[in-house]
Amino acid sequence: MTRPAHELRPPGEPGEPNPPVEGGGEPSAWIVRWSHLLAPGAAVLDIAAGNGRHARWFAERGHPVTAIDRAEAALAALARIGGATPVLADLEDGSDWPLPAAQRFGAVVVTNYLHRPLLSRLPQLLAPDGVLLYETFAQGNETVGKPSNPAFLLAPGELLDAVHGRLTVVAYEAGYLSAPRPAFVQRICAVMPPQPLATGLAPRRYDLAC
Repeated sequence: MTRPAHELRPPGEPGEPNPPVEGGGEPSAWIVRWSHLLAPGAAVLDIAAGNGRHARWFAERGHPVTAIDRAEAALAALARIGGATPVLADLEDGSDWPLPAAQRFGAVVVTNYLHRPLLSRLPQLLAPDGVLLYETFAQGNETVGKPSNPAFLLAPGELLDAVHGRLTVVAYEAGYLSAPRPAFVQRICAVMPPQPLATGLAPRRYDLAC
């Protein structure tokens, strides 16, 4: 039986699926909070898209979405979302990157998923002013539930390290959530800066109030 990527079981933890940080089919509050930074109509890449909660949310707001998942059941759900293009691919099996090498996006969204070799690729997928929105489990989660395998838990500051010197960090959080279920998480919003500004010009303003 196949499962959406956000429910796949880590190796060594049979029978214990990875529940999402937030329950149900609602989009992550972190993703919603920073979505205002996307340009109107900007293309979105949703990695490990699962049941499509974020693909659906962005598509409903006029963003064309490319949604990658390795579970055929997930792809069937994604195919029913207008404005979303599902891509069946296993990013962990050593295959080539499933999208055109030159393809860039206005946003890359990743939630409840960690495959460390992918981290270095994420900035390369962003167009100028593109936004990386990432949220997943962190070390400490093994004390409150699943996942508990260290391979699926971010080390302290790991998301910051992944974008250091490549993206502008707009917001970053690391800590404990008590609801909707106990979890330790890291989450980041980071932007691919446009071409370097000429001396004397004002920097880009990333609105923190929304």
